[in-house]
Amino acid sequence: MGFTHYSGPASNFPGRDQWKSFEEIFNANKPSMAATGDTGEDIGRIWNAVLECAKIGVEERVIFAIIMQESTGNVGVQTTYNNDGHSTAGLMQCDGSPGFPGQHGLSQDQITSMVRAGTNHFKQNLKDQGNADTAECIYKALREYNSGSVNPNDLSDGRGATASYVSDIANRLLGRTN
Repeated sequence: MGFTHYSGPASNFPGRDQWKSFEEIFNANKPSMAATGDTGEDIGRIWNAVLECAKIGVEERVIFAIIMQESTGNVGVQTTYNNDGHSTAGLMQCDGSPGFPGQHGLSQDQITSMVRAGTNHFKQNLKDQGNADTAECIYKALREYNSGSVNPNDLSDGRGATASYVSDIANRLLGRTN
């Protein structure tokens, strides 16, 4: 199933009641993760890392959707650089995250460290947007995670970053894949 484009304020995006379960989203994306060169153990360790890092206060579905959007679950994803010249590494491609470019067969600690860095970063974005466990707060925090700022009237205003970022993640939360 292809992606549907969402734009405008958070109220134009799918509600949490429409999101699939973490297990459904994860299982739908296993082939994509395996296609990156991830081992079965890497994939299982991503599951474990998401469950562990959700204890920070970010739900599993959101953590995993960010992982799939940022790296397709590739534990050996290349490090990129943001507009400020800072490296953005790891499964969640965030500033300050460890990265293991070109490597697979990573330990649980290595994979969890990448997910923890991204989840901590996103948790700060949630706090910036009101720290509510609502779709509106989550969507606004996703916009901030990707672009550093938020136009609450148009979450597709990437302000130089990926305009479709929040829409793409909304689709992933609905269980859609690349």
